[in-house]
Amino acid sequence: MTNQLKTNLREIRLYVYAGLSIALMLGAAAPARAQFQPRPLNDPATGESYHIEGAANFWIPTADMFVSSEGLEQTPTLIDFKKDLGLQDQRFANLRLVLKASSGNKFFFQYTPILYTQTGAAPRTIVFNGQRYPVNVPVNSTLDWKAYRIGYEYDFVKMNRGYGGFIVEAKYTDVRVELKTPAVDEFAHAQAPIPALGGVVRVYAVPNISITAEVTGFKLPEKLVKNTSAHYVDFDIYGTLNFTDNLGVQGGYRSLDIGYVIKTDTGSFTMKGPYIGVVARY
Repeated sequence: MTNQLKTNLREIRLYVYAGLSIALMLGAAAPARAQFQPRPLNDPATGESYHIEGAANFWIPTADMFVSSEGLEQTPTLIDFKKDLGLQDQRFANLRLVLKASSGNKFFFQYTPILYTQTGAAPRTIVFNGQRYPVNVPVNSTLDWKAYRIGYEYDFVKMNRGYGGFIVEAKYTDVRVELKTPAVDEFAHAQAPIPALGGVVRVYAVPNISITAEVTGFKLPEKLVKNTSAHYVDFDIYGTLNFTDNLGVQGGYRSLDIGYVIKTDTGSFTMKGPYIGVVARY
């Protein structure tokens, strides 16, 4: 065999080995490419694809309630509903409805009916609306507070695993306080729409579990209206476990703080505590 023939055979074997090696590498790579499925860029977390969302929960807050109301030019008593009237903490329903008009644009309505009724003998003399309630005389008292929220949310930060935005809303408060004995029956009633601003942030720990923090508030400076000041702060932090896009459960903590001073009339209503409920979407 000539040297030239040997050289040609070596070159042929080299090309064959190279071709087989490339074929084997391509064959191994093909299944890997077939298994790889790149995630789409727009892949919302579970529970974020909806048009209407409704939530209902039970809120179990502790309450601190104080009120005074002047009448007949008598100096009113700042009444502590727990110490003076025997108020006991209760649980309340809370309802929320959200309309998702488009990505990042939401309108919402929230309603919390709050009602305390109790009978207690005040350990001191109380003056309310110009009427005196003697010490140790049983007083039937009612605090009926209907708290509404109507607002708009715009999410200017939008990601598949969370969002952040601002809130513009009107908080409508309707509070009626009544103190009654066989001899005296007086009440004070206040209604007012209160504007508020705030923000919201939601993050997903995993694709179907989110944590949301929301705060809104308003403060009327003392110097803006003579002898008048007011504030309103609503803070809510909660987690949601979404079983599907349409159904989930929620648990969280809410704090609601409203206060006002109008001449010699004052009110301070603070409620804070945990809640648990369900959420449904369409």
